[in-house]
Amino acid sequence: MKRILLAALAGLCLSSAAMAKDFVVAHVYDKTGPLEAYAKQTHNGLMLGLEYATQGTMTVAGRKIRVIEKDNQGKPDVARAQLASAYADDNADIAVGPTSSGVALAMLPIAEEYEKILLVEPAVADSITGDKWNKYIFRTGRNSSQDAIANAVAFDQPDTSIAMLAQDYAFGRDGVKAFKGALKQARIVHEEYLPANATDFTAGAQRLFDALKDKPGRKIIFILWAGAGNPFKIADLDPKRFGIEIATGGNTLAAMTPLKSLAGMEGATYYYYGIPKNPINDWLVAEHQKRYGQPPDFFTAGGMSAAIAIVTALNKSAGKSDTDTLIKTMEGMSFDTPKGKMTFRPEDHQAMQSMYHFRIKNDASVPWAVQDLVKEITPDQMAVPIQNKR
Repeated sequence: MKRILLAALAGLCLSSAAMAKDFVVAHVYDKTGPLEAYAKQTHNGLMLGLEYATQGTMTVAGRKIRVIEKDNQGKPDVARAQLASAYADDNADIAVGPTSSGVALAMLPIAEEYEKILLVEPAVADSITGDKWNKYIFRTGRNSSQDAIANAVAFDQPDTSIAMLAQDYAFGRDGVKAFKGALKQARIVHEEYLPANATDFTAGAQRLFDALKDKPGRKIIFILWAGAGNPFKIADLDPKRFGIEIATGGNTLAAMTPLKSLAGMEGATYYYYGIPKNPINDWLVAEHQKRYGQPPDFFTAGGMSAAIAIVTALNKSAGKSDTDTLIKTMEGMSFDTPKGKMTFRPEDHQAMQSMYHFRIKNDASVPWAVQDLVKEITPDQMAVPIQNKR
């Protein structure tokens, strides 16, 4: 009887130890490479979000959360290897990342191979939760369609001609495709794709001008750009002489700096620290200012949203982290973020979320273009298409 009791106690201890083992989050992101600045914001947001959601304990449902970092260098082949290593060698329960859409697409099959969740943040290409999707993929970041539909609110008007300037990879091409699909009245008359690392925009600008200058009505060059290079240099070539406006969606504070001279320009954004009014965003803005001496940026909010999603799922699953349980828990799950409520759509695991129609204001007190809220565009106002084959 004594041996039986001891064996039972040992079994209970082993069971408790198994339940109490660390929950490992692998952040596989572009820590170095062309999107390094964006990636740093995401990581800062991820760590702040875990701190906020666990009230500083880094523990949920009796389990310590441990974050490991993997640098994919912005390279798809490296990212695939790093993600496989995180799942196989580091026993990661869930992975977060990456920054680049092209890198993300290379990582999706690895999540399926290892049957582990990849929470995509902030890569935006529609194909990630579209035709390249598998059931292990969730995304807190917005997708290209959400960007496009929100921007269509500002620009989809009769007698409007739009020429697109975008980077020649998944982010740019998926973004243009989604933008075209969202327009009902305006028409796209030209698509200009330039290398992702382009620094000279003169020839591309001339093609854009030629495509628009003789068109009647409103004429807009819409810029879809991320990372290095400053395509807004084309404003120096004086498109106004042809009656051409420049427009874009929201971006990082650094990327919004050249837009100070475009006061009155409208667009739509995923996040600007001064727009959402809720306790989580208040905390994020105050803490980020205190720790880093500046407000949280575009991708910081996304990192925090991913962290809150993870903690919410673990709380709902009572600490269980096998993949099947997490998928069942996260499908349809709602959670509060710096942007307000997000919900993982069951059909494709895309987080449905608000976007913001803004108008640029030149405020001398800050170096970037201030984005004043015109209107919050709520999820029920955006018919975001389901593009996977589930």
